[in-house]
Amino acid sequence: MTDEKKNLQQHGLQNLGKIHWNLSTAELYEHAIRRNEGQAADLGPLVVSTGQHTGRSPNDKFVVKEESTEENIWWGKVNVPFEPARFDAMHRRVKAYLQGKDVFVQECYAGADPAYRIKVRVVTETAWHNIFAKNMFIEAPAEDLPGFQPDFTVINVPSFHAEPELDSTNSQVFVILNFAKRLILIGGSSYAGEIKKSIFTLLNYLLPSDGLNRGEKVLAMHCSANIGKDNDVAIFFGLSGTGKTTLSADPNRGLIGDDEHGWSSKGVFNFEGGCYAKMIRLSPEAEPEIYQTTRMFGTILENVVMDPETRILDLDDASLTENTRGGYPLSYIDNAVIPSQADHPKNILMLTADAFGVMPPIAKLTQEQAMYHFLSGYTAKVAGTEKGVGTEPQATFSTCFGAPFMVLHPTVYAKMLGEKMAEHNVDCWLVNTGWSGGPFGIGKRMKIAYTRAMVTAALDGSLAGVATEEDPVFGVHIPVSCPNVPAEVLKPKNTWTDKASYDEYATKLSGMFKKNFGQFAEYVTPEVLAAGPK
Repeated sequence: MTDEKKNLQQHGLQNLGKIHWNLSTAELYEHAIRRNEGQAADLGPLVVSTGQHTGRSPNDKFVVKEESTEENIWWGKVNVPFEPARFDAMHRRVKAYLQGKDVFVQECYAGADPAYRIKVRVVTETAWHNIFAKNMFIEAPAEDLPGFQPDFTVINVPSFHAEPELDSTNSQVFVILNFAKRLILIGGSSYAGEIKKSIFTLLNYLLPSDGLNRGEKVLAMHCSANIGKDNDVAIFFGLSGTGKTTLSADPNRGLIGDDEHGWSSKGVFNFEGGCYAKMIRLSPEAEPEIYQTTRMFGTILENVVMDPETRILDLDDASLTENTRGGYPLSYIDNAVIPSQADHPKNILMLTADAFGVMPPIAKLTQEQAMYHFLSGYTAKVAGTEKGVGTEPQATFSTCFGAPFMVLHPTVYAKMLGEKMAEHNVDCWLVNTGWSGGPFGIGKRMKIAYTRAMVTAALDGSLAGVATEEDPVFGVHIPVSCPNVPAEVLKPKNTWTDKASYDEYATKLSGMFKKNFGQFAEYVTPEVLAAGPK
């Protein structure tokens, strides 16, 4: 028996076809095209279709409830318990499904800082998902591969569908994390983001609780991060569609990472070795760094439409989904910081896409307000980004700007954030990249040029000495001026023609904040509780 087959037998995988171990991107391309998994587009990216599921399926994620984690998990709608016996049964069915089939394996790291990284083995039934894993995580050097023993293993079988009555799932899709067995099972969906977010989810449990036994609790964050020429680090919190990836890809600053980071006693480090950016209506003028990746060999493009003859991409075509995605190595960004580690942040930016159009485009937050808005995680879901979201944007509150991935109680992360902000004297800004001049359907999306100018001013210190005025509804502190931004844009009410309608919408959103925050009231200090809208 070869070591390779023995290595997969430890996961119960036997009688497989050919096992493709740690293939290069070029080799995986050949397999993907030969197996009709995707097509090469003009200039080299690989275009694939994920079929029915063009976003995550948040209602199909489960965590096995077992002795080692039972008392620590934030059980509920986000972390739905799954019986160990049901997991074992599903595992047996997945193993049976894979018998006789070829599989692709990538062995890699999650965590740019060697002190806190984990070894990950990703087993996929398709070549293109293996390219995605190779792009998304940190490639293990060749000398680390002999004898590679994973801390966690992902088995990804998109073509295997659960049977809800038999498997105790909600649908044919399943993403099941088993911390005791250090195993993640994914099936029923080809959306590659499920692989990425399952690893992020487990790090959100392991790092803040010192589940790696490294002697330190590390804050795990759903954020992007970059660094300026003066070594000033900024982190950007925000959900999909808020501009987290776009705003952190700044040609004047080094990109540490676009989505997932840890904050340790040494500073900030990326969990990943790649980026997973939205591609819909990508502009070479507004987003040149990301746009360039759509013209490079090795990039995986999900559900992006192209001309069948010329293979030229149409990034404006949303006929398959608004949530078109591109996965590419961090090194494809010219100013990427590799290895992706940096000092403690000087600024935190919390991004929201306010569908009501009443939040200010930029505001300074006190530490208590920062904790309040971090726990609130307000934004608007845009149609197509997740299964179950309708055709109209929906105002939503996603705690810690990433509720689907928070395994511990949200106040654990908020408390750590507040402590680190105080220790390192970090400034915090609330940035609305959403609507101005009215709600969705009446107002217009904030111009990205204005948002970039406001972010630049916050990071380079231009706003440090600018006077602020308190927003009468939300209590945040709005700068009275900002370089390269019209003054009337800074106060949202000034952009509305119907001032009475603005007051109505602002009062409505204020009430939504208060109602949502009720779930955290007993866990926070009176100062944090009072830091919300009036």
